[in-house]
Amino acid sequence: MTSELLDQALVEEAAKKSGLVWVRAAGAPTARALWHVWHEGAVCLVGDGTGEQPLSGLADGGSAEVTVRSKDKGGRLVTWAATVAELAPDSPEWEAAVAELKGKRLNAPDGEEMPRRWAAECRVLRLTPTGSVAPLPSDDQAEPPMPTPATTREPVPAGLPRLLAKRGKKK
Repeated sequence: MTSELLDQALVEEAAKKSGLVWVRAAGAPTARALWHVWHEGAVCLVGDGTGEQPLSGLADGGSAEVTVRSKDKGGRLVTWAATVAELAPDSPEWEAAVAELKGKRLNAPDGEEMPRRWAAECRVLRLTPTGSVAPLPSDDQAEPPMPTPATTREPVPAGLPRLLAKRGKKK
């Protein structure tokens, strides 16, 4: 019982403090970074509309895995299972979630008209923790970057340090 309460507190505090969560829909190969708000015991998301974040794979009644990172260090804090529920537009739950989401939405093109656009074009999802917290992985889970010539660093030309030294001297 105490372990469950500690897990619940960790999930809530981590999600409240982080503005970004990684969400992997059931059956999806990778997780996607999504902005969110923590509202009434769940992560609330808005997306799939014009200019909003994609929520592909997340379906009403489905499940997802949510990973929350540390805001200051960026490392993984907790990963937990969630059930997905789509909130019906203009329902009391939808209105409450949208009021919170509206305050966190940065650079919205339509300002005060945003809730109307969300009702017409977007989905508002609620990801509620199921109570199970996954253990932290023993490895770093990092994947090597894709090979590209843009990231290949070439040696510094031999004369560059002298050129830079001359440039810094004032006459």
